[in-house]
Amino acid sequence: MTHKPMKPLALTMGDPAGIGPEITWKAWERLRGEPDLAFAVIAPPVALTRVSRSDHPIQIITDLADVRACFADALPVLPIEGNAARPGEPDPIHADTITRSIQTAVTLCLSHDADAVVTNPIAKDVLYRAGFSFPGHTEYLGSLCAGVDAPYHPGPVMMLTAQDLRVGLATIHISLRDVPQTITSTVVMNTARTLLGALSQDFGIKHPRLAVCGLNPHAGENGALGSEEQDIINPVCRLLRAEGHQVTDALPADTLFHAEARLTYDGVLSMYHDQGLIPVKTLDFHGGVNVTLGLPIVRTSPDHGTAFGIAGHGIARPDSLIAALRKAREIATHRYAP
Repeated sequence: MTHKPMKPLALTMGDPAGIGPEITWKAWERLRGEPDLAFAVIAPPVALTRVSRSDHPIQIITDLADVRACFADALPVLPIEGNAARPGEPDPIHADTITRSIQTAVTLCLSHDADAVVTNPIAKDVLYRAGFSFPGHTEYLGSLCAGVDAPYHPGPVMMLTAQDLRVGLATIHISLRDVPQTITSTVVMNTARTLLGALSQDFGIKHPRLAVCGLNPHAGENGALGSEEQDIINPVCRLLRAEGHQVTDALPADTLFHAEARLTYDGVLSMYHDQGLIPVKTLDFHGGVNVTLGLPIVRTSPDHGTAFGIAGHGIARPDSLIAALRKAREIATHRYAP
């Protein structure tokens, strides 16, 4: 899928009882002078006006083509039906509006009206109570894009980025006890191929270098601490190297993320959620970005949750959302460049 870049970004509302509305306003305030980062929020206007100050104007739009003309002076809102929420009081009554915002953003990207989807945080438990059947955003976005070809090996694969660190996950939202049996040759191979394709096409790295985490401590210690590295991970890595890719064998995760090590690779394949996310959030907690790889659309998100505990207090930081908007533009520019 190709199209001329520099269409607006489509920002979803997230959970309206969380900090999404607040950080949306704060992000717009900081970025309103940067037309390349112009975005529209897909939300009921009342979800935004309830947390705005009197000097915060919104502009209702019906077409994303109108975003750039008003972005410097007002927050563009593509309206959908829904109600106001009480900050810090999540309620499944908002679930349909939350998911409709995501669906609309994806549709706008698939129709080439938007360059990327940037998603505000959702609370999965709130959606589960309303019948939501997906483990999280990543899997839901994959379902919404089903049947449309990705520009490289299909995902979805969850990647977290912060500064110079890019980490893709072989497994995501599953119990730790289920990880070993989920790490199969097919899973490792498919995730690695998606990561390599994304590093090349979405991040503009011509010959990407991929480091691979072991599953076990010390990457199994030659089988003494587990056999997954010898039996599953390393054979896949050898096959990828035979194809000409720069891929390591399984490496001990505890020595892979310090500054000197990060100079030796462009991306990391992590075997499970916390193995990959803890280094990213330690490196840059407020600037981390969640990127979904292997979709026919570009999608990024702040690397934090809904923060119900501070919603409505005016103290939420927009750093990660701003980083997600910038990363979405960066990836879209690489992907859709002529």
